[in-house]
Amino acid sequence: MEQLKQLLTAADIAYKENEPLAAHCTFKIGGPARLFVQPVDHAQLCRAVALCKAQGVRYYLLGNGSNILFADEGYNGAVLDISSMQDAVQVHGTQLTAGAGVRLSALCKTALEHGLTGLEFAYGIPGTVGGAVYMNAGAYGGEMKDVLTTVQYLTAEGEIKEAAAAELDLRYRHSIFEENGGCILSAQFALTPGEPEAIRAKMDELMAKRLDKQPLDKPSAGSTFKRPVGAFAAALIDQCGLRGYRHGGAAVSEKHCGFVVNLGGATCADVLALCDEVRAVVKEKTGYDLEKEIRVVKA
Repeated sequence: MEQLKQLLTAADIAYKENEPLAAHCTFKIGGPARLFVQPVDHAQLCRAVALCKAQGVRYYLLGNGSNILFADEGYNGAVLDISSMQDAVQVHGTQLTAGAGVRLSALCKTALEHGLTGLEFAYGIPGTVGGAVYMNAGAYGGEMKDVLTTVQYLTAEGEIKEAAAAELDLRYRHSIFEENGGCILSAQFALTPGEPEAIRAKMDELMAKRLDKQPLDKPSAGSTFKRPVGAFAAALIDQCGLRGYRHGGAAVSEKHCGFVVNLGGATCADVLALCDEVRAVVKEKTGYDLEKEIRVVKA
């Protein structure tokens, strides 16, 4: 780790030591990262990845931290902060190209400013472009795969490549990047000309739904469980009488049973124990197996 720190310094790549990860995720849970690396552009990100590999240091690519549960012990390696990159959105006719660190909200606002429709569903999803592509994020009937055309990424071997969306095995909350170790650098989206007033109205409508239905006043990682085939996780949990069910500082949200929230001082252990208990009850009472949607990052 000392050698890696020296090499990062020599490459003028900023980093912090023992940075609390609770400060960098929406769950507000997680111990310290040995190194918290903050590249400012794609070149620094690629260099940081190469240095971690050369030094045998494990690394984790972090976007907005909106679908993540970090271990209480933190992360014994280097967390690479994608959101620190000075990424931008470029507009070419009806196509948008965005760096991985761009917030989805900024991408959606750019589409609105240029009278382009197709991304309204993503407005309010609290993540970055890279994270959204990685998990094929979606809401209100839309998914990233509906508008994604190409992705530029760094391969596990250190090459920069481009792939069409059709090659990325995009399905419900999944992409090929979960298996191939690739690091998303940027993504291109194909949209359709629309009326700005109608686009704005749709964005406002979906944001109002979020505010009305979701517990946005409490720390969480969004929807905790994936939607099982033929049912809805929140309805199953509610049906089992688990609304408000607690374990330590973690609880099933009173407002939306599909969310596990941090009531204050919750630990990773609290959340995992609560999820296990909820899954066991739902399985026993309904026969459905719930699968976690949140990503658990081990120490």
